[in-house]
Amino acid sequence: MFCDCFYWNKGFSELEWESFESKPFSLPSPLPRWPQGSGFATGRINLGEIQVVKVTEFDRVWKCGRSRGKSSCASFYKPVGIPEGFHCLGHYCQPNNQPLRGFVLAARDNNPGHLADDHRPPLKKPVNYSLVWSSDSDCYFWLPNPPVGYRAVGVIVTDGSEEPEVDEVRCVREDLTESCETGEKVLGMGSFNVWSTKPCETGIWSRGVEVGSFFCSTNDMSSNYKAAMNIACLKNLDPSLHGMPNLDQVHALIQHYGPMVYFHPEETYMPSSVPWFFKNGALLYRSGKSQGEPINSTGSNLPAGGENDGSFWIDLPEDDEVRSNLKKGNLESSELYVHVKPALGGIFTDIVMWIFCPFNGPATLKIGLLTVPMNRIGEHIGDWEHFTFRISNFNGKLTQMFFSQHSGGGWVDVSDLEFVKGSNKPVVYSSKHGHASFPHPGMYLQGPSKLGIGVRNDVAKSKYAVDSSQRYRIVAAEYLGEGAVSEPCWLQFMREWGPTIVYDSAAEINKIIDLLPLIVRYSFESLFPIELYGEEGPTGPKEKDNWEGDEMC
Repeated sequence: MFCDCFYWNKGFSELEWESFESKPFSLPSPLPRWPQGSGFATGRINLGEIQVVKVTEFDRVWKCGRSRGKSSCASFYKPVGIPEGFHCLGHYCQPNNQPLRGFVLAARDNNPGHLADDHRPPLKKPVNYSLVWSSDSDCYFWLPNPPVGYRAVGVIVTDGSEEPEVDEVRCVREDLTESCETGEKVLGMGSFNVWSTKPCETGIWSRGVEVGSFFCSTNDMSSNYKAAMNIACLKNLDPSLHGMPNLDQVHALIQHYGPMVYFHPEETYMPSSVPWFFKNGALLYRSGKSQGEPINSTGSNLPAGGENDGSFWIDLPEDDEVRSNLKKGNLESSELYVHVKPALGGIFTDIVMWIFCPFNGPATLKIGLLTVPMNRIGEHIGDWEHFTFRISNFNGKLTQMFFSQHSGGGWVDVSDLEFVKGSNKPVVYSSKHGHASFPHPGMYLQGPSKLGIGVRNDVAKSKYAVDSSQRYRIVAAEYLGEGAVSEPCWLQFMREWGPTIVYDSAAEINKIIDLLPLIVRYSFESLFPIELYGEEGPTGPKEKDNWEGDEMC
C-alpha cells in the first residue's frame, strides 16, 4: 500500500530565515462539517464563570534582530479580531523560523448582568503595568499589575515607551487560575529571556488551561523559580468539559485525521490485533506454575485490575512453529486501539492510538560508520507502542502529534508533519524491529548522536501499512461517562505482556566494545540504552504513565 505524501516544511537557510515573514499554516485539505452536538468546534469554550475564544490573527509589534545563540530571533504579536465583548489576556510570540501557528485566548464574563455591588467579577483591568525590559527604544515588555485577589495571565508588548492603557488587557480572579511554568525557550538576549508557558499539572484530570501568551524575565529564575513566575494559567471549572467531542464527533475526527502507519520494507515482526494474538497461541502464566493456560480471544479469563506484582504474565508457547508464527504477527488483523482524553484543561482533545506487536525484534547498533546487527539484544515479547494527535476543541483542527519512541518521544508541530496527498491524514513511520514511531523516513539514532554511536531506528515507506482512519477501535474515553465506551477485557490486564528477559550477551557486548574508540570504551554502559542488558516484560496501555498523564518527552 503506497500513498503519495506531502511535507509542508521544505527548510530554509539561516540567511533566508532572516528575511522570512512567518505566514499562517494551513492544513492541506479543507475541514469537513463535524457532526452536531456538545460544545465541540463551536469557536467558544465555557470554563465556568468565564468563556474563552481562540484568537489566531495577529499584528506584529516587534521582530528581534539576529544575534548569537539558537533562541535569539523571535517575533511578538498583538492579537486582532477579538470578538465583541471579549478581552485580551496577553500577547503572543514565537521563533521566526516557523510558520505562524500559535494562538492566545481572549475571555469574557459568562454572566455579566448578575453582578452585585459586593461581587468580585471574574475579569478586571490591571491597576497599572511594570516595565520588564526594553530594546533600543523600539520594543517594551509590560507586565500587568493585577488588583488584589487577581492574577495576570500574559504579558503585552508595545513599540513605544508610553505605559499601555489599563483597558488593553484583563486580569483574572485568582480562584479561576492555576499555577503555570515555563515551557519552550523562545528568546534569549543576554539576561533577558522569553518562554512559552504551560500549566504545572497536566493530564486527564488536571484543569489548567494554556493561555497561549508568554513569560519573560531579566532575573536568574533558578534560585527562586516559583516567586519569579508572576503570571498564571486559566482553570476550567466546568465539570462537563463542554468543549470535548461527543462519540460521533470522535469517530469523525479519527476518520478525517487517522494517520497512515508505514512499517519498514524489511520488517519481520508485524503488528496484529490482540484477539489474533490470543487465538493463535499466547498463554497466561501464573507464578509457581510451569504450564501456561490459553487466553480467550476477548481476554475475559485474564485477571483484571490490581497491580503489576509479578504473579501473572503473558508468554509465547514452547512449540517452535506456533511461537515463530506468533512472532511474525498478522498485519491483516491489526487495528489501532484508541484512547480519547482531555488535554490542557479540556481545550484540546488527545486521540491516543495504541498499536500492538506480538514481538519486538533484535536491535541494530551504529558505531561510527559501522552497522552491527545484534542476535538477541533488544528482543522482547508483547510490544505496545503509540502515537497521539492533539485536536483543538475550538475548531477541530489538528495542532500537534506526539511520536512515541521507546521510553521517550517528542511532540511535532502540525506544520512539520508529512501528510497523505490530498488529505489531512499524517504519516507515521514505524521503526524496523523496534516499532518506535517517527514523522519522516530516514535513520534516527538512539544514543549520543555527536559520537555517532547508538541504536539505529530505521524507518521507510513500504507496502506494509495500516490506515488507522479505518482500522481502529475506541477502547476508552473516560470523560464521556460510564458505559459510553465498552472497554475490552484485556485492557484491564495490569501485568506484563511478556516475560522478563535478561540477555546472555557477554559475547555480543565484547564484540561491540572491541569496535569502540579507546576513549569511549570505559564509558560504554552510558553510551547505549539500558535495554541492551535486559528488559522487563512490557505492560499494557493502562499501566503507562501517559494513560492518565501527559506525554513525556
